[in-house]
Parts: sequence; C-alpha cells; structure tokens
Amino acid sequence: MRGWLQQAAGGLPRHFWFLWTGTLINRLGSFVVVYLAIYLTGQQHFSQSQAGLVLGAYGVGGAVGTMTGGVLTDRWGRRPTMLTAQFGAAALMLGLGLAQGFWQILAGALLLGVFAEGVRPAFQAMMVDVVPDSDRIRAYSLNYWAINLGFASAAVLAGFAAQFDYLLLFVVDAGTTLITAVISLIFLAETRPRRASRTASAPRARGGPGLGTIFRDRVFMTFVALNFFLVLVIMQHLSTMPIAMSADGLSPATFGWVIAINGLMIVAGQLFIPRLIEGHGRSRVLALSTLIIGVGFGLNAFAGTAALYALSVVIWTVGEMLQSPSNSALIAELSPAHLRGRYQGVNSLSWSGGAALAPIVGGFVQEHLGDLVLWLGCAAIGLLVAAGQIVSGPSRERRAAALREAALAPPATAVPAAAVVPQGNAGVSLQVAVPAVD
Repeated sequence: MRGWLQQAAGGLPRHFWFLWTGTLINRLGSFVVVYLAIYLTGQQHFSQSQAGLVLGAYGVGGAVGTMTGGVLTDRWGRRPTMLTAQFGAAALMLGLGLAQGFWQILAGALLLGVFAEGVRPAFQAMMVDVVPDSDRIRAYSLNYWAINLGFASAAVLAGFAAQFDYLLLFVVDAGTTLITAVISLIFLAETRPRRASRTASAPRARGGPGLGTIFRDRVFMTFVALNFFLVLVIMQHLSTMPIAMSADGLSPATFGWVIAINGLMIVAGQLFIPRLIEGHGRSRVLALSTLIIGVGFGLNAFAGTAALYALSVVIWTVGEMLQSPSNSALIAELSPAHLRGRYQGVNSLSWSGGAALAPIVGGFVQEHLGDLVLWLGCAAIGLLVAAGQIVSGPSRERRAAALREAALAPPATAVPAAAVVPQGNAGVSLQVAVPAVD
C-alpha cells in the first residue's frame, strides 16, 4: 500500500498540493450547482424552460468568464486572476440565494457564471506550470479525485440541507469558496512563465500571439468541438436528470444519493486509472470512454426507479473516469507555454458553452419531445463523438509531439527561446516561454 501511494501521489510539487487542497474544500461545499434545477422548479416554481434558461445564463456567464479569465491569466497573471474570480464568486453566490423573481435570478446566475468559471483557466494554467509533463496524468487524476470526493459529499449533504432551507445551500457554497480564496491568497505564488525578449530583427508571428492564433489552430479547435458535444451530454445530469427523477416521484434526497454514486466511484477508483490506461493509445481511450458515457445516459430512456437511474450513473461514471485524465493531459500538451492561459480558456469555453446550451436544449427536448428522445439523443451524440476522437487522434498526437520537440530545441541565434509551432497546415513562429516561479 505504501508503494502504491508513493507511486500515485509521491514526488508532486508543494504548489500542486495547495491547489489540490483548495479544490477539495471548494467542492465539499459545491451545493448550488448540484441542486439548482430542483431549487428553481421546486422552490421558485419555474417551468422546465425557465429553469433551463437560468441554467443556460450561468453557462453563458461561464463562457464569458473563461475567455476573460484566459486572457487575464496570460496578461495579468495566474494568482490575481484566481483571487478576483474566487472572492467575486463567493459574494455572488450569496446574492443569488437572496434573489427573488425570474429576472433577478437570471441576472444573478449570469454574473455568478462569469466569476465562478473565470477561475478555471488560471487554475489549470498554474497546475500545468508547476507539474512536469511526466507527472501530469497522476496530478490530474489526483485533482479529479479531490473534485469528486467533495462532489459526493456535497451531493448527499445538500440533499438533507435542502429539506430544511434552500438558502443554506447558497450560504455554505459561498463560505467554502471564500475559504478557497483565502488559501490562494496566503499560500499560492505567481507561476506565470516569463516571456523571452524579442530582438529588433525578429519578425512578429503571423496573427499575433492572441486568441486569433488559437481559433485558427484547427487541430486544437477540433478537439475543443468534440469536448463541447460531450459536455452537452454530461451536463444533463445537473439539469434534465433531476427534473426527470422528480417527475418519476423521486425526492431531492434520492437524487442526492443517486448522483453521489458518481463521486464515490471516482473516489474509490480514480487513482487506479493511470495504471489502467498506461500503454494504450489516448485516442482509443477517449473514444471508448465517450461511447460508455453515451450508453450510460441513453439508459435513462428506460429508467423510472432509483435503481435504474443509479445503474445509468455507474455506467457513465466509468466513462468519465477514463476520459478525464487523458483529456486534461492532452489539453496541456497542446498548449504553448506563453499562450497557456488562453488555450485553457478556450478549452474551458467548451465546458461553459456546453453548460449554457445543455439545459436549454435538454429542457426544450424534454418538455416538447419527451424523455425518450432526450436520452436516446444523448446516446447518439456519444457515438458520433467517439468516432470523431478516432479520426482526429493522429493529428493531435503529431501536434503534441511537435510542441514537445519545439520546447526542448536549443534557442535560435536571432530570437532567444523561439520555436516553431505548427498551425493548421502551415508553420507559425511563436516564442516559447521560459518557465520561472516568481
């Protein structure tokens, strides 16, 4: 056991463990997102479409937040971006709990999404900064384990808290977000890589090192698009699935126990995943995991009892466990160091955009076409995304290999620390940042 623990968690930098601790504390109080759909339809008496619009507003705010956070992460720094987003999210979480009426709640959800999701690019960029390439699969698995340990606990505790007072959900969530912000303030140092200076004779990179460069990166954007469609499926567990369970006569506490299976499985098994997938092609792992996720959500078409809903959670959780570490490590490998925040922000956009559209599209389909069409549609999307992972895999691996070689190449005479990064079918000269911790 000691040897296994050393292999799973040993040798990671101190900075990583502060990030890990903040993640765990924040997720232990992540009550609101889990129960927001039930709160809106049960406590606020919103229709399914209205609830979908509020959840979609959170996603739209998240899309704005991740893009803004990605730019600020590279320009302003990881630490100040995280602190601004975390303190702002804590205040807005409490404000959303006190809001009344459709328009107040819609505006509150929009603003909360901006700040709550704005921290994501800075957090992810800081983790890539401090964890070496060889340890990233382990680091992402450990972080994902912490997320789901907190999520499982929060789902169960929030189910009981919701039976007494829904405001308590918002208060606890705001409190844990505030604690996470204090940890960032006290223990985290800035990790943004310093840019190497450009000589007067060095040409500017075509398109400039900004968001346009990323959106023209066809290999990366194809991967982001595949993630986006997968998110449309995964996010149904926080929007249409609790509504479907309520319609089947199941209580919020039952939903809490069922959805907690997701976190409990990940807590029990996620640290074994790196060994399980070691030596297997990442594209095949991603394709298989996506297919399993689609099958799991598709099973909800035949569910009507807590046991069948629980079985569906078990199935798609297996896919999620296989998908997450490979996906995160690949995103890190496809992100040039000096554009790391922007790349992480655009990747987070797939989650925020999916979170925005999933409840809107899912709520509309559920209300007007029924649960059968909704869940079988999720299965079909999973199948298509799995095929896309197989087809696009070779180009991603070539890009990742080219970036690794560029980072290890000796600096050119004219431009210190410069490297050629492939862009689509043409080469684009981009500077490689010199890693340093301030």
